Parts: sequence; structure tokens; C-alpha cells
Amino acid sequence: MDLQGIHLLLTYQCTYECDHCFVWGSPWQNGTMTGKAIRLILDQAVELGTVTSIYFEGGEPFLFYPVLIDVVQVAVNKGFEVGIVSNAYWATSVEDAMSWLRPLTGLISDLSISSDLFHHSEPQSELVDFAVQAAEELGIPVGKIAIAQPREDADYGVGQLPPGESGLMYRGRAAEKLASEASGVSWEQFDACPFENLEDPGRVHIDPFGNLHLCQGLVIGNLFKASLLEICEGFNPISHPIVGPLHANGPVGLIERFHLPHREQYADACHMCYEARLALRERFPDSLGPDPMYGVYE
Repeated sequence: MDLQGIHLLLTYQCTYECDHCFVWGSPWQNGTMTGKAIRLILDQAVELGTVTSIYFEGGEPFLFYPVLIDVVQVAVNKGFEVGIVSNAYWATSVEDAMSWLRPLTGLISDLSISSDLFHHSEPQSELVDFAVQAAEELGIPVGKIAIAQPREDADYGVGQLPPGESGLMYRGRAAEKLASEASGVSWEQFDACPFENLEDPGRVHIDPFGNLHLCQGLVIGNLFKASLLEICEGFNPISHPIVGPLHANGPVGLIERFHLPHREQYADACHMCYEARLALRERFPDSLGPDPMYGVYE
């Protein structure tokens, strides 16, 4: 596995509880990285030798602002390019947004702001405008992430997929909250994973509990039990109980390998995969977790 990027889920907590959220972000979620844990992960990324970029996201990473500022500086000092994903809840005015962002000036190479109807009551809210203006004035590279609505008549946002395709993927909360609004596709069509390179992903997510996610909720190791180098060197997609069937035949592979009951139609491949994983969680708890990724939290 040749990793270039690591996305750190600084926290599962969020100021919002969006219907499309992969990680079930919520004010009621638990799980937040400590500064010590982040330093450990960054040291392991240096040891691996191939990682060039680190992203801090969540949940909402600005909820733990002092730690965020500290570890961004640590990551930059270690030679990584650094990015942050935020919903800009903190941008109550341009002046206030500049106060929040000024310590990041010259450190981060990307600030991605969520700007869509899942986060706000209008496609681009005043908060987003303030955050973007402040970032531009400070010289911080800034962009917006817009995820499309599931309805066929929705014309706002195409996410990060090619034009003409929905930016919404039915993982996590979206599988339960939004899949019913989408046009169904026969389950037999989903014989490959269209979004992730399961053999060599290029980037992974690491959550507050140390889990290394090939895809959100699909775990291939834990950095608090084995180093990033050990996990990458030891990863075999064929022998992994969940990745193996997915790599061979997509979500169809999971259904057929484990003889799972299934719907005749799904919103997309992620929807089918997510429901199959839910059915397999008790059997493969080390590979399908943690609980917050599947909407189970205190």
C-alpha cells in the first residue's frame, strides 16, 4: 500500500447532524483525538516515508481549536502539507473569522468549507461567505465542498464527482435517512466498488480510537496496536474478510460470500455495501466499526 494522504478524524462531534454524513457526526457523538495521539500518528506517518499530506476533519475539528492549532503546526514542522475541512460555524463575521483563521496563516495549504443545503438553509450561507472572505484576505487557500441533494430535480451541487453525477454517496447516516429518496438500481449491478481503490487507496482515514479506515467504517488495523508501517506492509486485500469480497466483486461479493438477505434495489453501491456491513458487524467487529461509524453512540 502506497499511502500519500492521511485524513485524521479529529472528533466525531459536530455542531450539525447532517442527513448525508458518512461518520454520523453529531453534538451527541463521543470520540476525540488527544494531542498525544495525533503526534504519535504523525510520527508514524513520517516513519512510513510516503505520506505527503495530512487533513484534519471530523465531525467538526474547530470544536477543539487549541489542539487543532497545535497539531497543525506540528504537522507542518514535520514537512507535511496540511488541510482542514470545516462547516465554518465559527465565522459569525468576517472579523471573527479572521481571528479564528489568523493562527493558520502560512501553515495550511487548503481550507475546505462545507457549503450546501445539508449544512445550511440556503446553498451558501452567510457563515460560508464570511469564512471564505476572511481566508482570502489572509491568503489562505480556500474552497467549498457542495454535496448534491438526492432528489432528481435538485440542481445544486455535484460534490466531488464528475458533472452529471450525484455528489451524494449513501454511506453512514445517508443510507438510513436519504436512500429512500433516490431512484433504485438492481442489486446485481453493484459488482465493483466505484469510489475506492481497495488494493491501493492512496489515502486513508484514522479515527479518534486509532482505527485505520480504508473506507469509512471499513477498518484494516489500529495504530494504537500496530504501527502504520506494520499495517501497510501487512495489508493483503484478498485475505481481509470484508475487503476480499469487495475487491473481487464489489458489494455483490459481500452478499454472495456470506449469503446475506438483500433488497432488490439500492440507491447506489455504498447503500448496498453499508447495509451488508451492518449485517456482518457482529461477526467481524474488528473490521467493521467502531460503533459511531454505524450510528451507535451514547
